[in-house]
Amino acid sequence: MDSPLTVGPSQSSKVIGRAQGMYGAASMEEVREFIVMNLVFIDENYYNGATLTVLGSNPSFHKKRELTVVGGTGVFRLAHGVALLNTYFFNAALGNATVEF
Repeated sequence: MDSPLTVGPSQSSKVIGRAQGMYGAASMEEVREFIVMNLVFIDENYYNGATLTVLGSNPSFHKKRELTVVGGTGVFRLAHGVALLNTYFFNAALGNATVEF
């Protein structure tokens, strides 16, 4: 993946970084992906050059879910905790989703 990281859920919202990484199937019982992702901040007003690294199993069709924050760089150096995810929009036919982190 290499998706825009924006300030808000609107597609016209300001891009402040990229969500870069990969995912693969993680369950045979439900739609669940194993995600390895870096949130890379590129805007000078929003932690320019810093990253957050997120890892975990993502049950895609649950509206709210959690992934583990396993590290970071720059102002997020040694970060750890949980990223809360909330799906705003999902279109399976187009393969598009807007997810709040």
